[in-house]
Amino acid sequence: MKKNIAIIMGGYSSEYKISLKSGSVVYKYTDKEKFNLFCIHIFKEKWVYVTENKEEFPVNKHDFSVEINNQKITFDCIFNAIHGSPGEDGLMQSYFELLNIPQTSCDAYQSALTFNKRDLLSVLKPYGIKAAASYYLNLGDAIDEESIVAKVGLPCFVKANKAGSSFGIMKVYKKEDLKAAIENAYKEDDEIIIEGFLDGTEVSVGVLKYKGVTKVLPVTEIVSENDFFDYEAKYAGKSQEITPARITKTQEQKVSDLAKKAYDVLKMKGFSRSEFIFIDDEPFMLEMNTNPGLTEESILPQQAKVAGISLPELFENAINEALTVK
Repeated sequence: MKKNIAIIMGGYSSEYKISLKSGSVVYKYTDKEKFNLFCIHIFKEKWVYVTENKEEFPVNKHDFSVEINNQKITFDCIFNAIHGSPGEDGLMQSYFELLNIPQTSCDAYQSALTFNKRDLLSVLKPYGIKAAASYYLNLGDAIDEESIVAKVGLPCFVKANKAGSSFGIMKVYKKEDLKAAIENAYKEDDEIIIEGFLDGTEVSVGVLKYKGVTKVLPVTEIVSENDFFDYEAKYAGKSQEITPARITKTQEQKVSDLAKKAYDVLKMKGFSRSEFIFIDDEPFMLEMNTNPGLTEESILPQQAKVAGISLPELFENAINEALTVK
């Protein structure tokens, strides 16, 4: 009997449009001969099952079920394609854990931890995973430009601590521009991380559980036409994403080992995509995404393709891994 799979997409953050694309690609490529697939849109104002004809049926939040023509449909597994809150910060993971429904991304603790850039880098530091010099601010804190520059230098990056897709991030060259960048970041989050600029090669490393084993995918080199890998570079074709990356064997081995170490140390499941910048041969971690983009153009699917894993295989594996996790 075919399993019922809910593909959740949308979300509460600025990333909802990208999530809808990811979820649609998962629906398109997942084998419908093997699974019954349901596209579930999760928004603050509504949770609904959306049919191919754009009909909407409300989701019962008490048990995450849908009623269609007096027939109640429940789900054997959730394919989590939400970028940002509530799919990438632990909220949906906790909800499904309470309902005892398997889901494809990591568990609630890991999701909340990795979504918080400051906490993630702090936890990984004792394991030898390096990061840029950083300065933290919370909404309402006094802004001491002199202290910030003394700690991280210029140029620096001002980032929303809990946001993705480069929302709430600005590169700052002059001390007098810090305040505007900080105010911009506060539009996305009430916590900020300010990091020193690392001038080196940026790479992205995908890791996943594949057929029960932690697998590191081929490394992608990111070359932005813009000043850094911002939203436009990511989604408007203003970057080159080169897989496999044009790095040395030593660099490839180091960054692959570190990405795998972070995945295993954190007891991850599902997909992760970690970003690093090389200073000489040393990789410095920027962040880890646990619900990375899953469109045909997204980095992790590109990496899977180079590794010989097709989109149908990638998505089916994610479902099977979730169904077999004890």
